[in-house]
Order: sequence, then C-alpha cells, then structure tokens
Amino acid sequence: MHKEKVSIFQFFTSDPETRIGKGTNSTIQILFFPSCLMPPFTDILGFLSKFHVYKERKLFLLILLFQVLFVAARTSSDDFKGLAGLIENWNQKPPSWVDSDPCGSNWEGIGCKDSRVVSIKLSGMKISGRLSPEIESISELEILDLSFNRGLTGTIPDEIGNLKNLDTLILAGCSLFGPIPASIGSLQNLTFLALNWNQFSGGIPRTLGNLSKIEWLDLSDNQLEGAIPVSNDQGLLGLDLLHTARHFHFGNNRLSGRIPAKLFNANMKLLHVLLDNNRLTDSIPASLGLVNTLEAVRFDRNQLFGPVPPSITNLRNLTELYLSDNNLNGFLPDLSGLRLTYLDVSTNNFTSSGIPPWASTLQFITTLNLGNITLKDEIPVSLFSLPNLETVSLRDNKLTGDLDIGNSFSNRLQSIDVENNGIDGFNQGNSQIRAAVLLRGNPICIQKEDREKIYCQERQSNISYSTPPNNCSPLLCISNQLSSPNCKCAYPYTGTLNSRVLSFSNFGNTSYYVAIEQSLIIFVRSQNLPVDSVSVSNPVKNSSTEYFYVTISFFPSQQDRFNRTGVSSIAFALANQIYKAPAFFSPYFFIGDDYQYNAGEPSKKTSHAGVIAGAGVGVFVFLVIAVLAGIYAYRQKKQAQTAMDMNPFINWELNKNVGAAPQLKGARWFSLEELKKYTNNFSDANAVGSGGYGKVYQGVLTTGELVAIKRAGQGSMQGALEFKTEIELLSRVHHKNLVNLVGFCFEKGEQMLVYEYIANGTLMDSLSGKSGIKLNCMKRIKVALGAAQGLAYLHELADPPIIHRDIKSSNILLDDHLNPKVSDFGLSKLLVDSERGHVTTQVKGTMGYLDPEYYMTQQLTEKSDVYSFGVLLLELITGRKPIEQGKYIVREVVREMDKSKDLYNLQEILDPCITEVTNPKGLEKFVDLALSCVKEYAAERPSMAEIVKEIENIMELAGLNPTSESATTTETFEDASLRHPYGNEDFKYSGVFPSAKVEPQ
Repeated sequence: MHKEKVSIFQFFTSDPETRIGKGTNSTIQILFFPSCLMPPFTDILGFLSKFHVYKERKLFLLILLFQVLFVAARTSSDDFKGLAGLIENWNQKPPSWVDSDPCGSNWEGIGCKDSRVVSIKLSGMKISGRLSPEIESISELEILDLSFNRGLTGTIPDEIGNLKNLDTLILAGCSLFGPIPASIGSLQNLTFLALNWNQFSGGIPRTLGNLSKIEWLDLSDNQLEGAIPVSNDQGLLGLDLLHTARHFHFGNNRLSGRIPAKLFNANMKLLHVLLDNNRLTDSIPASLGLVNTLEAVRFDRNQLFGPVPPSITNLRNLTELYLSDNNLNGFLPDLSGLRLTYLDVSTNNFTSSGIPPWASTLQFITTLNLGNITLKDEIPVSLFSLPNLETVSLRDNKLTGDLDIGNSFSNRLQSIDVENNGIDGFNQGNSQIRAAVLLRGNPICIQKEDREKIYCQERQSNISYSTPPNNCSPLLCISNQLSSPNCKCAYPYTGTLNSRVLSFSNFGNTSYYVAIEQSLIIFVRSQNLPVDSVSVSNPVKNSSTEYFYVTISFFPSQQDRFNRTGVSSIAFALANQIYKAPAFFSPYFFIGDDYQYNAGEPSKKTSHAGVIAGAGVGVFVFLVIAVLAGIYAYRQKKQAQTAMDMNPFINWELNKNVGAAPQLKGARWFSLEELKKYTNNFSDANAVGSGGYGKVYQGVLTTGELVAIKRAGQGSMQGALEFKTEIELLSRVHHKNLVNLVGFCFEKGEQMLVYEYIANGTLMDSLSGKSGIKLNCMKRIKVALGAAQGLAYLHELADPPIIHRDIKSSNILLDDHLNPKVSDFGLSKLLVDSERGHVTTQVKGTMGYLDPEYYMTQQLTEKSDVYSFGVLLLELITGRKPIEQGKYIVREVVREMDKSKDLYNLQEILDPCITEVTNPKGLEKFVDLALSCVKEYAAERPSMAEIVKEIENIMELAGLNPTSESATTTETFEDASLRHPYGNEDFKYSGVFPSAKVEPQ
C-alpha cells in the first residue's frame, strides 16, 4: 500500500525524489509531515489550471486531488491519471466517479485486477465529450467499450495505439469523425474492433494489416473512402495479412477502386465479406473462390462489371450472395452446388438468356431475385416447387408466355413478382395459393377481363409485428412506462437489432420474430442480466441498404427501471457479439437508444481504510484543505465564471418562447473564441453568404476540416426555436444525403450553427445559373434520387420519423461531386405519434412548395414533404421557380400537358438543358412521378420510399446505373464563379393559420 501511495504522489510532482523525501516508512509519518510529502502549492494549481472544465467539476477535481494526497488507494496512479483525463474531456461523467479510488470504490464501468484498470465498459451511458489522449496512461487496459454514446465526438487520439494489451475496442454508434488513426495497427493483441456507425473519413489504414489476432473487423456505416489496402513486395501492410479474421464488414462507405485480387487467399478464415453500398469498380476477383470458409458475400450496390468468376462455385459453405445493382455481365455460373438461401443478382447486364436451369434445383433457397437482368423465354413451372422458397422476383425482364405456377408450389411461398415483362396469361394452379402474385406491366393486365384482377393491381407490403402478452392482460401504464410481455409497467431499454445479411424474406412470418425473442430470453438469463422479459416489434426493411431491423425492448426485473450498470451490461453484451442471434438474422449489429430512467444511482459517499487510518489527523487535514481551497478559489474567480458560461444552454430558458433546453445527441459545442479563431475574427474575407438569418462564414478547424459557420444577427434571439430544432435534429440523424452538423455555439447572445462545408452551392443557384454549374438531364435525375433518399431516411429510419417541412431547391446543397444534401431543418417536426400519422401545428414553410392539404387543415404529415418534393421535381425539369411572374408551376404543367403527344407537349416549358437531349428517355415517367407527388389529397401521393424506387427505375430506363457516380457529366460556364450555398435565403411563410382558404398563385 505504501508503494502505491508514493506512485500517486509522483503523479503530482515534477521531482519526486526531492518532494517525497526519504524515510517515509509509514502512513502516519506521511500524514504528519506534509512539508516533506506534498508538492508545492504552485504545482497543484498548475495541474488544475490545465483542466478547462465546469465549475462544479473543478471543485470535484480539487477535492479529489487532496483525497489522493491523504487517503490510501488501491488504484494505480497512472490509471487514475488516465481516468482524470477522460473526466476533463467529458461534459458528463458517470455519477459514481466521485472519489480518488476507482478500483477501491467500484467506479461504474471500471474493472480492475491487482490495482490496475483492465476494462472500461460504459456502453449506452449518455457520455458526451471527447476521448482524451491521456487514456494511454491506462496501460493494462484490455477492454474499452464506449459504444452507443452519441454525445461522444471528436477524433480517436493517436495515443490509443499505446494500449498494447487491448483485446476489445468498441466505439460503435457514437459521433466520432476524422481519420481512423494508423496507430490502431499497433494493438497486436486486438481481436475485436468495431468502429461502425460513426462519421469516420479518409482511407482504411494499411497498418490494420498488423492486427494478426483480429477476428471481428467492423468499419461499416462511415464515410471511409479510397482503395482497399493490401500488402506488397515493398513491405507495405494490407488486409490480406489478417488470416485470423472472420468478419470484414465495410459496407455503407465510399470505398472506391477495384476489389484487389490479393485481398483473398487460401489461408483466410473469413465467414462474412460485406462490401455493399460503396463505389467499387472493376471485376469480382477470382481469388474470392479460395476462401472456402465464406458463408455470406455482399458486393451489391457498387459499380462492378465483368463476369461473375466461375471460382465462386468453390464456396460450398456460401448461403447468402448479394450481387445486385452493379454492371456485371456474361453468363451466371452454375450455383447449384452451393447451399444458398438468399440469392440476389438483380439489376445487372447479364447476357440475355432464359432462367438458368440450376435455379430450379436450389433446395435451400428462400429468396431468389433475378429481376432486371434481361431474362427472356418462358418461366419453368418447377421454379415454384422449391421447398423453402418464400420470395421470387423476376420483374423488369423480357419473359414471355403464360405464368404457370402449377399445383406443387411450396407452401412457404409468399410473393411472386413478375411485373413489367411480356406475360400473356396466368394459370393459377391450386386456388388455395397464399402467395401474392404481381403481374402489373404485362400484356395480361391490358386485357379488359384481367386488368381489374388483384394480380394486376399495385400492392403495398406492410410489415407489422409486436410481441404479444404472455397469457396476461396488458396494463394501462403511467408516464412513459410500457406494459411488458409479462404485463408489468416499466421503462424498457430499447434499441434496434439490425441484420446485415438475411436468409429469409417472408417478413410476415411471425416465427422468425418469436425465435429472436426466445434466443434473447435464453441469453439474458444465461448471462444473469437484470431482465424480466424481451419484446420484439416494428420490423423494417431498408430498401436502400437491404438491411433489416427490429426494435428490441428489454424490460427490467425487480423494479420498474434499470440502473446504469444494467443498461451498460446489456449494451456491452450486444455490442461485443456475446449474444448469438439466430442464423437467419446473422451477422447483426445493435444500436442502443439513450436511456433516461436510471434507478439506484450509486451513492457518492464511500469509505476507505485510509480514511480510518488518518482519522487522528483529520483536523489538520481539514485546515490544510480549507486554506488551499480558499487560495485556489481566489485565483480562479474569473475562470470559474468563464467555466459556467461554457454551459451552452445555462440561460436557455430565460427566453420563454423557445421551450426547454435542447436534448443533443452528439453535436460538438464550440466556444465563441474558437469560432473567432477559425474565421479570422469573422472577417469579411471569410464571409461566403448572407440571408434573413444572418451571415455565413467559411472556417477551418484545427483538424483542417473546412466548415461553414451560420451566424445569427449580432445579439439577436430571433429564430431561437428554429436554431434549437435544427441542432436537435441534425445531431441525431446521419445520412450521405443530409447535411452534416459539425456543431454549434450558444454563448454571449450568439447563435451559430457549424456545418460541413458544401462546395457547390444550392440546387436553386445551379438551376438559375448563379453558381456557374450547368446540370444536364441525367445529373438532375441523380440529384432528385439523392434528395429523395435523404428524405426517405428521415421518414422511415429516423425514430421518431422527421418531417422536414421546408423542402425546396435552396435547401438542397450540392457537394464537390454534385451529390445532393438536404439542409435547413429549422422548421422540421418529429412525428411522435405514428398511430395518428400527423402533427397538428401552425402552418410554416415556403410559398409555392406548401402542401395545400396541410395549409388548410394544419395537419402536417410525411406526405407534406412529398408534395414539396413534387414541386421540386417540376422545378428540376422546367428550370422555373415554383411561382414565377404570377404563374404557379404545378398549374402550368397540368395546363400544358397532353399525354397523347410527344414529351407530353411540354417542350415550351421544359428547361433547355432537358430538350438538348433528343427524346430523353424516362421524361414522361418523371413528369408522372412529379404530378403524383402534388396530388391534392395526401393519401393519393406516393411515399418517399416509393419515389426512390421509381426514380431508380427511370434512371435504369435511361440507361443509367443509380449507384454510378460517373454516369453523367456536368458542364461549367466559362466565366461564372462559384457561389456559396448558404446565401440568398428566400421567403418562408411562418404565420398563423388563416381564417379563409388561400389557394397557391
């Protein structure tokens, strides 16, 4: 114990030999001779001055330091230094972190062994702030899990590479950004690395090839770009050296270039290779067939071309294969020797032929998607008798003859999609078939006697499930409590369980959800987690990623809420893949929600043997502390006031018109001084735009990141509610087609929003010619697709759904690749009551884009955004503002339109960029889509997900791959200069509901 005490003092002294002295052989001697033991007061103040923290935390640190000086502790001083560094950089710490002995007093989330901290498990703890470089001091750390803390932002410090004993590193579901540090490659004991669902950028570090023990490598759902690194003869490292890895999860990034042939070799033990939703090009390497352990491969939604290599037939364990939405060609190899359950090769350019004979021999197949691959000839009846088949899609091909499903079809068959082919007849076979047959767009549905049949009608796929009560009657609960499956009112811990690779597609089959429930119940009991019951609900299929997820609710045992340790233990078990999901749902990842109802917070009072030992000198210690604290408080008076001001919302509620302080999930807070530094004191040279809100300045952060800083008028609180709304919403949503909020400033009467810098201005500026960018026909369609995907994310994947309420061309920004990003969430609303399907609210928005039904009823729905988006589509093809010279674009298009004529007789009002192309393919469908969006009644309008699909179909009709970044080009006016996106804001309607009906002009 004495040895540890000396090391603690060394932590506070620059010259331990002189200050500690010699002959300090007992605790009593140390306490009675502080002049020999304590560092000079100036050293203590110098140490404290480095902690730029809130006033209450400075007091905590002051007391903490003196506790360390006078109380024997069980924790290594180096480890305490590392934890103190975390506290310095966190705006919110666990409430049990209140004294100087993390190991001795059981600090929440801290695991110790022989006085050394070996694990930090703080998953889902609502921690906010940054990861301190001083974490390197915790040198014996083996597990670091800070997942699902959306307030954790900033970059990963390079010093993390000094944690040589680290085995598990989980930072999933946070708000971290910047490059992944190359120093992680120094962690040669690492077996589990999960950095998914953040905002990391830059390339995959080559040094990860040094992780010789890694088994789980998940970098998906970030903004990583560049090539996949492999080793070479010059000694450079690469991922091909990871022979112990079982999982390569790199989907939903911006990786480009080819899939290197060297990436795969026979020494690897990979189970899953997930490279979906990237920008990869060239062909699939034949070396893939060398990894005979593979079970799931996802190369879909890239820009791959060439044939599928025959070597893929060597993958005898392969069960899921996704190759859709590429430019693959040639003939498909015979896959009958594989144990496939899910095969999707749709939307490619394979050589025209009939349905491959081997398709009818896939005995394990549940999902077969051969849509849009130029298939022709008749459909073999044997295809529908596969014993496990649930879904077969043959849509958008050139199939002919009659559709005959026979009498021996699988009783598991749920959907037969043969839309948009050349089918002339339909032999229904056994009338007891339960499968949905879709034949729209075939000759059979043109015939009078068939076109009213159900198989010729559009069908909506509604997925609905919620765990039923367990032989009891649900209770009517108070507040935000829910009735559990065991009919107990409680506050559950919730999150989404997401499957990256599915082996089923019958989402209406409740047995799948029951299996998930049962496996979770067995798991929580085997792990002795404080869970009474588990509920599965709200199954959702994401059409843009092919991910499938369900909401999981864990209900507490013993009491009506979890304590913080209970939440963290559940989150850690799921983040660390300790829970093994059923095979049909694996691999999965979990994203936990913030938990607001913690019970039984640990007491801040602890007892120590050291306190008892020093009781005899308590009075002396008290006097020393009192004197030093008084001097310190005097010296820090001005800094303490500044520290209080650092709370960005300390005075928020003094403005009675803006509601409670914002609830943030990761946006970084900037001080006014920081933003002055980044903008050269808001100099005119840095000003890049202006509008009714104020000015916009370009700034450069210390990381080199370029940002746009939107500054409200000096001293003005106008728009405070919009300010609050925007930072709340943008801090919790992340999508490639939504503008990224870097942070905000709310200090000394200033309101500023800090966004990523978008280089190419607004869509409105490009359409009007102000930006100097000329958008051709195809690029406009791609802009429409990206904006639609961003809105579909808000409507379907945000929880609760978000209604933007101000969709218009000036709120669509174009990045340096002319990819669209939806911006300005100041008027947005949460659809918190999904049962009602609307929010009753004061009418706000921009005239010309406003939904008439919302305008008249004050009932805001997701279809209100759809209406505005429809106006935007018309703006894209006409190049005209919604209201121009008293003419309303919707009325003008409807008035001029004649479907019996070429281009619907709209040549006079189409933008010249559109008519430059002779008979542009898909234009009529684009007009039809736009007009369906601006239907008078919301119920008649499509959803944003349906709009996304239709735009993708239009692009394919025009010969353009929806995932391609290079399919179209842009032209720039020679003498035009680019302008910034944040200026020239147009008028927003923000009045109360009018007493009389007002039609758009």
